[in-house]
Amino acid sequence: MFVPETFGLAMVMMITSTICWGSWANTYKLTKGYRFELFYWDYAIGILLISLILALTMGSTGGSGEGFLANVRAADTGNIVSAMIGGFIFNIANLLLVAGIEMAGLAVAFPVSIGIALVVGVIMSYANQPKGDATMLALGVVMAIVAVIMDGKAYGRLSKGGQGVSRKSLIVCVVSGVLMGSFAPFVTRALTTGHALTPYSIAVFFTLASLLCCFVVNVYFMKKPLVGTPVDFSGFFKATPADHLLGVLGGLIWGTGTVFNFVAASLVGVAISYAIGQAAPMVAAIWGVFVWKEFAGADGKAKAYLALMFVCYALALYLIANAYNAA
Repeated sequence: MFVPETFGLAMVMMITSTICWGSWANTYKLTKGYRFELFYWDYAIGILLISLILALTMGSTGGSGEGFLANVRAADTGNIVSAMIGGFIFNIANLLLVAGIEMAGLAVAFPVSIGIALVVGVIMSYANQPKGDATMLALGVVMAIVAVIMDGKAYGRLSKGGQGVSRKSLIVCVVSGVLMGSFAPFVTRALTTGHALTPYSIAVFFTLASLLCCFVVNVYFMKKPLVGTPVDFSGFFKATPADHLLGVLGGLIWGTGTVFNFVAASLVGVAISYAIGQAAPMVAAIWGVFVWKEFAGADGKAKAYLALMFVCYALALYLIANAYNAA
């Protein structure tokens, strides 16, 4: 299988994961009145599909370690279960994050959810796999959290005087953040314990569990959505081929980022790889500024918050990268 042998190559893969995680939602923006609960089925299929493709190609060729199929046959069952638990948890967190964005707005949901996810994910992953300098990593995470807060403040200037923030929406965002950070330790366990899974094998079981989770959690949210009216499967079959393709494309993009993040983690550790991947809000903000023109006509404070966000993220990436080199 292919794995990075140098930190430079691992860094390229981690930055690619950041770009993918911050870009996949653009595919939903391009759909025409397609409910997110229905879009999510196509998305879940896409993430499993790309995980399988990469596992059978990059994960099955090259001179390092076991190929995908051989690894699956030999790996400890507990590691397979761990990877699937991680995928199940992630899927619930992701659905709650989207609901949180719709309920409280991006300005609240991203700082609360992603900020909590960063802290929980990095601390728990580092406890299981202490790779990298703890002080540098902690400083990098702090700068990333500040960047997320600046991102939220920038979007908050756009919605000033708009929707209020209910207690229910805050609870949804907090739960999303805790769950979003909690999947990383399960990936760490599957990657490091006993006869471990390869990153490619982890990605396949992780995304398979995400799809299976939809049959429980997404079906529930279709019947009892946190936002909007109930929706049934008839809307899925009425959607245009373009909307279905956009959903699958969104999954392909996110799934590619996830596989690359897991593969990079095999060299640098899950805590570092996860922390860099969670710079995704910066990428989403870039799309918002330059493509969707979300900040057209924004006041000076909003632009200042955006500038501070980019500076803080640049510092975060620098510190987290040096956490590996300083170890």
